[in-house]
Amino acid sequence: MKLFAQYFPNAVTMKSDFLQATGETIYMTLFTAIIAGIIGMAIGIGLTVTQSGGILENKVVYNILDKLVNLFRSIPFVILLAVIAPVTRLIVGTAIGTTAAIVPLIIGSAPFYARQIQNALAEVDRGVIEAAEAVGSGPIAIIFRVYLKEGLADIIRSSVLTLISLIDLTAMAGAIGGGGLGNLAINVGYSRFEGDVTILAMLIILVIVFAIQLCGDLLARHVDHNA
Repeated sequence: MKLFAQYFPNAVTMKSDFLQATGETIYMTLFTAIIAGIIGMAIGIGLTVTQSGGILENKVVYNILDKLVNLFRSIPFVILLAVIAPVTRLIVGTAIGTTAAIVPLIIGSAPFYARQIQNALAEVDRGVIEAAEAVGSGPIAIIFRVYLKEGLADIIRSSVLTLISLIDLTAMAGAIGGGGLGNLAINVGYSRFEGDVTILAMLIILVIVFAIQLCGDLLARHVDHNA
């Protein structure tokens, strides 16, 4: 503790602030991951099955989904925060705060995850899909029993990548009023010239990222082994 107090003199007096900020970051990440994960998974599957040669080939639907994903992925997140502030205010009643930050986080991360899912499902062996079609499996059965089952390891890796990217976005949202470790690092540590606060916030974020990466790698390896 003496060593910690020596190198983090300002942070040592902000234990409750760091606990709250860490909780806010996990809260934003968790809720965004669940909602954006569902939306992104649905869009990613939609892109896969409606593309040229897909089991539900539909150029109109594919082009609409593809353009929407490209559009929202192209908007810088900081600008997105400002652009959709009225929508955020309409949904949660305010454009500032941890809960309000979840709305732009979902809009910013769902298209990214959708593209990752599309890329993951593209790795599924076409022969397996054709074999499922040959025995009379319908589109729903192929999606769940072939695409999602065969592509599970790549889906897990894509999910890990998206979660890590999401933590980066939560820090950015926190820097402009969204709360969390980003808020603590910029609006407290950087603005008050308390570098140790910024460094400790960064270290906590790194620990969270490394934990997610480790768990994801172990799970993906386990799924690959079982396959």
